[in-house]
Amino acid sequence: MIVRPLRKVAVVGSSLAGIHAAESLRKQGFEGTITMIGDEQHLPYDRPPLSKQLLSGSWHPTRTQLRNDDTIAGLDLDWRRGHAAVGLDPRRRQVHLADGSAVEYDAAIVATGTTPRRVANPRELSGIRTLRTLDDALAIRAALDDEPRLVVVGGGFIGAEVAAEARRRGLTVTMIEALPVPLSRGLGIRMGGLCADLHTRHGVELRCGVSVRGFEGRGTLERVLLSDGTAVDADLAVVGIGAVPATGWLKTSGLEIDNGVVCDSFCRASAPGVYAAGDVARWHHPLFGESIRLEHWTNAREQAIAAAATVMADHNGGREPNSYAPVPYVWSDQYGKRIQVAGRASAQPDEVAVVHHDPAAGSTVALYRSGDRLGGVLAIDASRRLLPYRRMIADGVSWQDALAAA
Repeated sequence: MIVRPLRKVAVVGSSLAGIHAAESLRKQGFEGTITMIGDEQHLPYDRPPLSKQLLSGSWHPTRTQLRNDDTIAGLDLDWRRGHAAVGLDPRRRQVHLADGSAVEYDAAIVATGTTPRRVANPRELSGIRTLRTLDDALAIRAALDDEPRLVVVGGGFIGAEVAAEARRRGLTVTMIEALPVPLSRGLGIRMGGLCADLHTRHGVELRCGVSVRGFEGRGTLERVLLSDGTAVDADLAVVGIGAVPATGWLKTSGLEIDNGVVCDSFCRASAPGVYAAGDVARWHHPLFGESIRLEHWTNAREQAIAAAATVMADHNGGREPNSYAPVPYVWSDQYGKRIQVAGRASAQPDEVAVVHHDPAAGSTVALYRSGDRLGGVLAIDASRRLLPYRRMIADGVSWQDALAAA
């Protein structure tokens, strides 16, 4: 096999995965050109604080920046800020940008993340927002300062955190969730119900089992119309109904796309010299034996490092890198509670066992069975209890042994 010299790397996506990919390449000794392409003008920033500290106003926007100016300067990157990628040509090894220019590469790391799903707003009413970017968070924070009647559309982690912050401010909050309970898609009905109780105890009105049919207002939002024929008065609606991989710009690339950029266990996409990392990547996970895609902070960071290692191995003729097989991990902060999930909790697990519950402390630990093995763990205000189970998932511990260790 002829190894192509590695002189130019294009990193498409300048958020968490993108900056970690660039940083990892430098740490592994790459001295060539790294072109960092991003559709936002901001330097790479952290997204979890957007729905937490930034939304509450406890953080200044500059505090979300992932690396300080000196560290970023030290990476010696060729920045293309505010220039979205609109096409990829693997044969010519070029990334095409919205301004008509093209970036040549020997290796390209796709780290474009996701875009939020939206609900139809044919009247183009103001007051209907999604939360994905720094600018989104600042706009929602400013809107909350006006003390609106808030409707949160979607009961996932983002929607739940927005609802929690609004209730901390004493605002009227209604949460609309098409599923029977919030978070049931990821945690199942039983554990999702615990999270639902947390919201109702803090004054959120839950409307579950209904969806949004439309919006009404004269120029600005006044009512949210629901599928059951009712309506909720509102001045602000924050829509958090999930996201889709940002792969539209790759439609003519010839890459295999299926709910993300399809990769092997080493983050290689289906064309030579192309790799993917973070929310946009769907890869074969050796631990679970299936193709998965994760929208988790930890995965974006760790997969970017893994992709950079594969780039260096492929182009330097080195040994095969380790396959990428992390134990998924995600967390959320709501009403002073930390909710953590490791492994693969699911909407329809084979079995759920609550192995710890302390009503006085408000802490709970639940295990999720996948076949005959421990598949996932949920911890509410029980971080120390979570860690051993996370290691068990990585080790492929049996369900019975996991229960015996409780």
